[in-house]
Amino acid sequence: MTSLDNITLEVADPAAAQRFYTTAFGLGDRLRLRASHEPSDGFRGFTLSLIVSQPADVDALAGAALEAGAESLKPATKSLWGYGAVVRAPDGTIWKVATQAKKNSGPASRRIDSIVLLLGVADVAASKRFYVSRGLTVRKSFGRVYAEFAASGPITLGLYRRRALAKDAGVPPEGSGSHRIVVGGSVEPFVDPDGFAWETSALAAKS
Repeated sequence: MTSLDNITLEVADPAAAQRFYTTAFGLGDRLRLRASHEPSDGFRGFTLSLIVSQPADVDALAGAALEAGAESLKPATKSLWGYGAVVRAPDGTIWKVATQAKKNSGPASRRIDSIVLLLGVADVAASKRFYVSRGLTVRKSFGRVYAEFAASGPITLGLYRRRALAKDAGVPPEGSGSHRIVVGGSVEPFVDPDGFAWETSALAAKS
């Protein structure tokens, strides 16, 4: 099964970004950084979600990100599906910290249960077919609105309509230029229909 092993963010200042992510989230080798000055304007077409166990963990991670220099896009709040907050890192990447739990079950921690990469795409059905042809297995699908693939690595991939994803993140949907992200997995390098690039991860290359 195709796995999604890591995410590489292309940033203007890798050293500054490394300090931010070490302080805010501590994602280890699941997140990599690469210097890039490719033009990018507005919404980059994706979000990264950190899924945690309880509301206190959302507050802890979102608070750490804000203290480290992130911008609040949506303050932590309850919703029908749970509890979450959205922040934008200094490098421009949008992060959502969320839980399905409505109540706390223990002391706050900064433990991350899983990471979800959501790509904002023009045509969910077409992109879903594309990824299935690349070896991914659909786990959830809601017509032309949303699709999620089974995770065989540390990161889950989902597809969402671009305008809906931007709305969920609290930003305008307009954007152009580089996505500033590269996905690493057990694949031959390719670029998907919406311009998101994949490369063979070092983990996959060693297996």
